[in-house]
Amino acid sequence: MKVLVTGADGFIAKNLIEHLKRDKSLELYLYSKKDSLNILEAYVKEVDFIFHLAGVNRPKNKEEFYEGNSSLTKIIVDILKKEEKNTPILLSSSTQSLLDNDYGKSKLEAENLLLNYAKECNSNIYIYLLPNVFGKWSRPNYNSVISTWCHNITHNIDITINDENHILNLVYIDDVIKSFVNKLKIKNTFANKYFEIDTVHSKTLGEIKSLLFKFKDNRKTLVIPDVASGFERALYATYLSYLDENDFSYELKGHKDERGTFFEVLKTLDSGQFSLSSTAPGVMRGNHYHHTKNEKFLVIKGEATIELKHIITNKIVSYKVSDKKMEVVEMIPGYTHNIKNTGDEEMLLFLWANESFDQDNPDTYFLEV
Repeated sequence: MKVLVTGADGFIAKNLIEHLKRDKSLELYLYSKKDSLNILEAYVKEVDFIFHLAGVNRPKNKEEFYEGNSSLTKIIVDILKKEEKNTPILLSSSTQSLLDNDYGKSKLEAENLLLNYAKECNSNIYIYLLPNVFGKWSRPNYNSVISTWCHNITHNIDITINDENHILNLVYIDDVIKSFVNKLKIKNTFANKYFEIDTVHSKTLGEIKSLLFKFKDNRKTLVIPDVASGFERALYATYLSYLDENDFSYELKGHKDERGTFFEVLKTLDSGQFSLSSTAPGVMRGNHYHHTKNEKFLVIKGEATIELKHIITNKIVSYKVSDKKMEVVEMIPGYTHNIKNTGDEEMLLFLWANESFDQDNPDTYFLEV
């Protein structure tokens, strides 16, 4: 299938193109504002599907709204009618087409042009009234508060906020692209020409601001919000995409003595923390127990002996572990435990604890095995 994407250098188009490129059955034709209308005409005559994503939302004068939104749509439709084609078209419109402003009016004109085209030529059209779209590659200081804030916060630039209680309706770029790509598979004409993104996130500016600064502070506090799903997952991915290339890494502050080193790596809100320690040959660590706190030990370099002793029965359980076998040993509540480097080189231990360390309630009691 031959597919045309207009506005090919725009935020949504860039993400769409990267998804479409993975489908070897598609031949892509890319049109942007730097190309001539002759190129557009040649592409429109050739293709089997059009993603019409070109648009203007920050013009120097209001006439550019209509040139970039409705006029360009009319050019495409006129070419198709002249060629007696009924090529399916997907239009990225805006919820502002419901409003009385020049941007909204120009988008509404484009929608009506496609509605008439669909009726006259019996073609599939898919009109998306998109709310605020966020995600990687959106231009900061343009039309997305999230992209602007992500850029500013990652570059230590102040942000401004007038009303923290103001609610934004947001859709994530990957959800938008998934819905767009699914339209390539539709063969039949539908009476409904308008479509929405299934997942819309309604968030206040204050909620967004708070999350973004938690992402930034994670490098110091090591506490990461729940970023495994939903809006938080999408916003965190977006935030990371605005980091400067020289700022992808950060140094951990740990503890070092004659025994070795200890570094806290990451703390979660509800699933404990991850740490890494090094131990010199012959050195033993631990000799303490917990009543409720529990840990997992994994030797990732070198070799060691882990001992656990029941604090009442004094029964000892011993494990010889090394990097030759990725074996996790559980530290059981009510067992005092230690770990000794039994090798000739530095031993590295990866640890997980079910709770972040609490200085006021460490649940850690010294007792030799």
